[in-house]
Amino acid sequence: MNRLYFPNAEVALKLIAWLVFAFSLSTHAWGQSGAAQIGFEEEQTAARAAQVRAEELARQEAAKEARFRELAVELAKRQEAIVDLQSRQGIYDQSLIEAYDDAARLYLELEDYESAAGALGEALQISRINSGLYSEQQLPLVKALIDARSRIEQWQEVDDLAHLTHHISQRLYALSDRQYLSAAQDYGEWKLRVIRENLLQQNSRGLMNTSEDLSSFYNFVISGLEREADVDARGMMALLHGKSQADIVMARNIANTPYNYFQGTESQYITQSRCQNRRNAAGQMVRQCVNVQVENPRYRQSQQEAKRMALYRHTSAINRSLERMRALYSSNNRLSASEKKELDAVVRQLQTEADTLRRVRPSGFLF
Repeated sequence: MNRLYFPNAEVALKLIAWLVFAFSLSTHAWGQSGAAQIGFEEEQTAARAAQVRAEELARQEAAKEARFRELAVELAKRQEAIVDLQSRQGIYDQSLIEAYDDAARLYLELEDYESAAGALGEALQISRINSGLYSEQQLPLVKALIDARSRIEQWQEVDDLAHLTHHISQRLYALSDRQYLSAAQDYGEWKLRVIRENLLQQNSRGLMNTSEDLSSFYNFVISGLEREADVDARGMMALLHGKSQADIVMARNIANTPYNYFQGTESQYITQSRCQNRRNAAGQMVRQCVNVQVENPRYRQSQQEAKRMALYRHTSAINRSLERMRALYSSNNRLSASEKKELDAVVRQLQTEADTLRRVRPSGFLF
């Protein structure tokens, strides 16, 4: 077998080192080439996926524009029909209610919420003229108006409409009627959202007044229901749940409000006499006194006490509501085991929040 022969070992070592280096270079170059190929394929895949998405969005946009054109044509027909009805039947004819309602639906699909609200407002006005101020026919119109106004965040108008919905329901249904209970729950949930998100841009005092009004509203409805012979357990539980949430929000607002926002029971100012010895015109020393008003140091103490009492009133109300909820679902045979388990979980969650408020209450920074 032939062997390579080198005159000395140093030359042999150099040649071996060069061969190893050349091999490593070729391996590295191949690795870079492979990585580049993989990267190129990934880029191509991402580009194809982006193109597919773009084409899909373009198709959706084209379909949307086509739909909008169809709706615009249909809306023009409905508007012509409204004008025709007004000329033949008069501007307050009851048939216009459905015509305006249909037009409002088209406006909603066109995402023209202001025009939709305008059409629904016309329908509501005609309904009130024909069927009186309080009729069931108005309720779906008012709810649709609430939806349209909510989409453009006209919260004051939504709040006015929520009041109107509850007022109409209160005039139409008995307190124990499920339709009224549903309306009462919707109203309470809306006012709770108003408070939590401050949708009406109220200051601290305004939010506290709204919370107080909501708690009083729940008290009124719950007290009336308790006088009824056959009370809907689920409806009562929902109202007690809503009242507990309202009281928790109120208690939290009270805890976070500085004590000087509260009206103290003592007079804010007291009159004190301030006397000085002065020389009169004859050079004699005489004592002169004047009455001045100064801040009553007991007024701040009474403000702190007013805050403590307000917080205590609402935490106690929470406890009473939770006890009533426990007694209601424990003794009611119409509720299934799963419903009772669900209600128990709700009560335990509310109890945890109430306990947190009580633990925070003594902290000095709250007052």
